[in-house]
Amino acid sequence: MDDAIAFGTDGWRATLDVFTTPRVRMVAQATVDHLVDVGHAGDPVAVGYDARPTSREFAEEIADVLAANGHDVILPERDCPTPLVAHAIAERDLAGALVVTASHNPPEYNGVKFIPEDGAPALPHVTEAIEAHLRPPEADPDAERGEISEVDLVTPHADHCRDLVDADLDGLDVVYDAMHGSGRDVTDRLLESAGADVERHRCERDADFGGTPPEPDDANLQGLALAVQEHDADLGIANDGDADRIAVVTPERGFLDENRFFAATYDFLLDERSGPAVRTVSTSSLVDRVAEAHGEEVYETVVGFKWIAEEMKECDALMGGEESGGFSIKGHVREKDGVLMALVAAAAAAEESYDDRVDRLTDEYGEVYQSKTSVDCPNDRKAAVVSELADSLPDAVAGVDVDGVNDADGFKVRLVDDSWILIRPSGTEPKMRVYAEAGSEERVAELLDAGRDLVEPLA
Repeated sequence: MDDAIAFGTDGWRATLDVFTTPRVRMVAQATVDHLVDVGHAGDPVAVGYDARPTSREFAEEIADVLAANGHDVILPERDCPTPLVAHAIAERDLAGALVVTASHNPPEYNGVKFIPEDGAPALPHVTEAIEAHLRPPEADPDAERGEISEVDLVTPHADHCRDLVDADLDGLDVVYDAMHGSGRDVTDRLLESAGADVERHRCERDADFGGTPPEPDDANLQGLALAVQEHDADLGIANDGDADRIAVVTPERGFLDENRFFAATYDFLLDERSGPAVRTVSTSSLVDRVAEAHGEEVYETVVGFKWIAEEMKECDALMGGEESGGFSIKGHVREKDGVLMALVAAAAAAEESYDDRVDRLTDEYGEVYQSKTSVDCPNDRKAAVVSELADSLPDAVAGVDVDGVNDADGFKVRLVDDSWILIRPSGTEPKMRVYAEAGSEERVAELLDAGRDLVEPLA
């Protein structure tokens, strides 16, 4: 086993001095061994890759190891979004897939993730099993070498999206921002196929992502917001580096907070369909207010789309999502998909602009604000901080009584005025995260201060 390889929230990611060909081949061999354990020895698999300059080469190394162990392997004809690979697993009845991607990380990173046979994110018991098998690759002497073939993954996914989403986008003007990632010539073409007029922004492949990590947050989408104004567009849509996440820009608001996007999009889906929503503990309760108004339920999970996906299966959810921009809907594989959600968002905007819909939801259910902050905390202190918090949670926070506590992922403290704070360890950095939601920005700031005051003495 190689201690440099560790599967985190969404696969193994590392800088290129650590993310090396020998280690990537070890991950491929470990995946082969895992597939043997789960009854998929020699079954066909996919290997996808994003737009980073090194990704195709790493994908070919993975395919070589898989083929040497008897697996037929399909490679996309070009770099493509991760959700297209997940869809191919279900469409082609594959044993699973490996995807070479570092998603929204800076260009000096790369990564690899495994997607199981159902097209949903791998749960911890799967990634732990793969880690336990890490070893240098070895061809199976008893296996006939598999074939490696290039296929089109874009068209089948686009056809599926158009079948799933009834979208007539004639007359809708959209600016699409690929952030130089693998959504270029995929998301924009899907929107055009439904009738939208699309203006392209950062849709050229760029090894350095234009000097900005392909992270679709407010700070990185100011150029998209400006383009929406300049082109008098109805909507701006952005994907992250591997296009499994989405962000939206509107003419009036600019960057649309992902919590409001979730609530507004779920509200749109409920116009014609029914079903509960699934969200993480860090996602806004505005979604709950929309659900309640339609007689639907909301299921809350710990942070991580893999848990959303699992709950979506259990409750047959109409929509699942998280405040970091990952969403999927019923009828699709249970993997976040920024390409599909771009079509959903455009269909919603064609019916009623996001600005108008969010204004209406605010009038009906009240304004909701959310923010977060971090407190430095060594990784080896996180468990102790959580344990000590359990014994020190107050009966009131910032002057308001506690109504209940959810301890599934750190501590989410609900207050009697419908505000809340969430304190949880970061899964990627040596920090404790503090989230807060309330009816005003001033109240959110007070709650964040109170949350920091609880954590800092312990960290």
